[in-house]
Amino acid sequence: MEIGVIGVGNILMQDEGVGPKVVEILKSSYKFEPEIEIIDGGTLGLDLLPYIEKYKKVIIVDVVDFGKEPGFIKVLKGEEIPPYLKTKLSVHHVGIQDLLEVARLLGIMPKELVLVGIQPQSIDLGLDLTPILVDKLKELINEILLILKKWGVKCVLLSHQK
Repeated sequence: MEIGVIGVGNILMQDEGVGPKVVEILKSSYKFEPEIEIIDGGTLGLDLLPYIEKYKKVIIVDVVDFGKEPGFIKVLKGEEIPPYLKTKLSVHHVGIQDLLEVARLLGIMPKELVLVGIQPQSIDLGLDLTPILVDKLKELINEILLILKKWGVKCVLLSHQK
């Protein structure tokens, strides 16, 4: 496998849990050819370094404070990513920024790195995403599928999801 999709976030903090929610949907609803690895990165931060090193292409799915309206989605590539992670939105964001800086210093950055980010509405304590983010899940997943297709991955919706 040359491609990894990593969803990061804290599932106990409402919209912060969007990354793990998206990877859960990708795992249960799609088949990918060639096979890719889909990882629930939770709040692991630097512990994700082996995954960054392992793959040639990586997609990170996370909430990002773009300073826009809740549900705003943006795809960032390569060097565009670090400036958005300088503002600490939650506990794990420092870890992601550190993760990418350490990977750069060690010379183990993937050939392609993409962050698919969404503006949260709330990161208060709670197990459920806000309705705005629930409504945006399909659009967020479609952004990931588009990137995978550009990378030559066939994304097949499993029949039980139709």
